[in-house]
Amino acid sequence: MPLTAADDAFAQTLTRELPEGALRRAEPRYLEEPRGHWHGVSQWVALPRSTEEVAQIVRACHDARVGIVPYGGGTGLVGGQVAPDGPAPLIVSMERMSAIRAVYRQESAMIAEAGAILAEVQNAAAEAGLLFPLSLASEGSARIGGLLGTNAGGVNVLRYGNTRDLTLGIEAVLPDGQVLHGLKRLRKDNTGYDLRHLLIGAEGTLGIVTAAALRLSPRPARTGTALMVVPGPAEALALLALARSQVGEAVSAFELISGMGFAFLAETLPDLRQPFATAPDWCVLIELGMDATQDPAQALEVLFEAAAEAGLVLDGLIAQSQAQSADFWAIRERIPEANRMIGSISSHDIALPLGAVPEFIRQGHALLAGLGDFRINCFGHLGDGNLHYNVFPARGRTKADYAGQRDRVQQAVHDLVHGMDGSFSAEHGVGRLKVGDLQRYGDPAKLHAMRAIKAALDPRGIMNPGVMLA
Repeated sequence: MPLTAADDAFAQTLTRELPEGALRRAEPRYLEEPRGHWHGVSQWVALPRSTEEVAQIVRACHDARVGIVPYGGGTGLVGGQVAPDGPAPLIVSMERMSAIRAVYRQESAMIAEAGAILAEVQNAAAEAGLLFPLSLASEGSARIGGLLGTNAGGVNVLRYGNTRDLTLGIEAVLPDGQVLHGLKRLRKDNTGYDLRHLLIGAEGTLGIVTAAALRLSPRPARTGTALMVVPGPAEALALLALARSQVGEAVSAFELISGMGFAFLAETLPDLRQPFATAPDWCVLIELGMDATQDPAQALEVLFEAAAEAGLVLDGLIAQSQAQSADFWAIRERIPEANRMIGSISSHDIALPLGAVPEFIRQGHALLAGLGDFRINCFGHLGDGNLHYNVFPARGRTKADYAGQRDRVQQAVHDLVHGMDGSFSAEHGVGRLKVGDLQRYGDPAKLHAMRAIKAALDPRGIMNPGVMLA
């Protein structure tokens, strides 16, 4: 049977079951997403304050066959937070469930509700003298539930892992309204299927996460940051191996930045201080985190000297203060802002085996040169093989000049990635944007299993319909 709409009649019925103010008309902000590809059709948004209220809402939707779109901070880049067509679903926003329920300092753990903003979780960990290492550009607005739903990555995956690796347990409401009580703070728990890992990365298609037990880490006593100019991506990869051989897991971040990134910053954000008089073709941003007995600045100097002798670096800057470190990071963190101002033809969040990265970049540039006159801004988390490989109009031209070319460019890039045993979605998820890509590139056995899991847990298809699986 098809889904039914969350119309005024359904809203009136649900209102009688919920506390006052828990249901209201959907404001425009709930119907938009950052890249502007879709506009939602939902009319109503529910704002629960407790897990039991979430369960009530889900049970009502299950009984009435009304679709649900879970909503976190709205920062997702693949359209998983909006429903642009079909019977209008109910948006379930977690913004009122934003508490840090507990911090367990001796256990290096925390329990946070799904609506907690990432920056607030980071601050709560810092107040306990600990670190929640997930860090990304939208941390001031992204919420824990959405980050779990997409298994978000960020700049520290190299050392600490994705969101999945930072989660000890979850509490969630399943599609029939049952509550999964899984907030155990255990490092070892071999008692059957790990439903935590099933729901993390499911993008709200198997249930609504309401809270999570998060893994915290010791805060590095001392940090060091450097920008090092490299001849190319192959040397950047060799520099990463050299850095890890010298300081091991102290390498917290290792970000690749191309000359086009510097050019876009100069073009769109001219007041942003550039670190080099002449922008390099390629450089890496390195951050080390060490204990109180170690000197990260000295470690970076030793690394630079060894790398220069090996021909891996051409120039470099080592931050001499926290302010200078912040300036270096501002370069990396504002590249997406500059990209948005330029306006991409096609953006790609891809992952590759580390050893394949240089060859992918070489072949990708050559491939696109044969397709048209483009500018390519390639940057990202080289330490974990995640590149943001984005294609832009030539200087002096606009996206409108390339109407109709996006699909051809995207398929060419994704075909190349797939041929190198990579992934078309590294950290942003599938959402609505990449449903076709999952069908095209997904392993048939995996897709069969995914459909079977979806049918078993959500036979009525109410959870985020149209996301991930068509």
